[in-house]
Amino acid sequence: MTLLDLRDVTKRFGGLQAVGGVSLGVVQGEVLGLFGPNGAGKTTLFNLIAGSFPPDAGSIRFAGQDVTRLPAWRRARLGLARTFQVTRPFRDLTARENVLAAVPRRGSTTPAAPAARLLAEVGLDGRADDRAGDLTLGMLKRLEVARALATDPLLLLLDEPLAGLTGREAADLLALVVRLKSRLGIVIVEHNVRQCLPVCDRAVVMEGGVVIASGLPDAIRTDPRVIRAYLGQEAAE
Repeated sequence: MTLLDLRDVTKRFGGLQAVGGVSLGVVQGEVLGLFGPNGAGKTTLFNLIAGSFPPDAGSIRFAGQDVTRLPAWRRARLGLARTFQVTRPFRDLTARENVLAAVPRRGSTTPAAPAARLLAEVGLDGRADDRAGDLTLGMLKRLEVARALATDPLLLLLDEPLAGLTGREAADLLALVVRLKSRLGIVIVEHNVRQCLPVCDRAVVMEGGVVIASGLPDAIRTDPRVIRAYLGQEAAE
């Protein structure tokens, strides 16, 4: 099932074309990595998908519906969830309360996704009663994922999930991503290409607001355009 379909999406900020005619798709059960050097346009494209602002041209379809002009909250209700690079927990609430705060009620007093199950899924079952402000950054990143999952999404957008994490913490979070993809589509925007790329089913690399390479991880690693733009010569060795 195709969850996300972008066609010729373009966004300008004044005289700067941040995204120029990008087309891509995401299907259920796959992880798409979105990579590129600073200023490549990947964060802007991510925010266009999330609904932070509309594109100037092109179309965005999610789960078969045209969401090009829909705000973020409307997309969330259709099943699109996101995390943020800078974690945004309610620091004085417990981990459990943070997850419950994200559960959409939709007229019911019964949570759609029990907080205990979600915390266990992300490896925080022993931290349910801890204040979010007392958790480590690695734990907060996983709490962000649990809160996103509480909305029962079809597509999960992860914004720089490995930023600031130790190698072990990053590996644990990526293992969680692999487990989640059995029931979701996932898009990851990430700077840590070498650690993130192996968990991706496909990758898109941007430079200057346009896609310079798209395909399977092995092809991306050896693409000369990618090596020049971002990965470095050692990535092809």
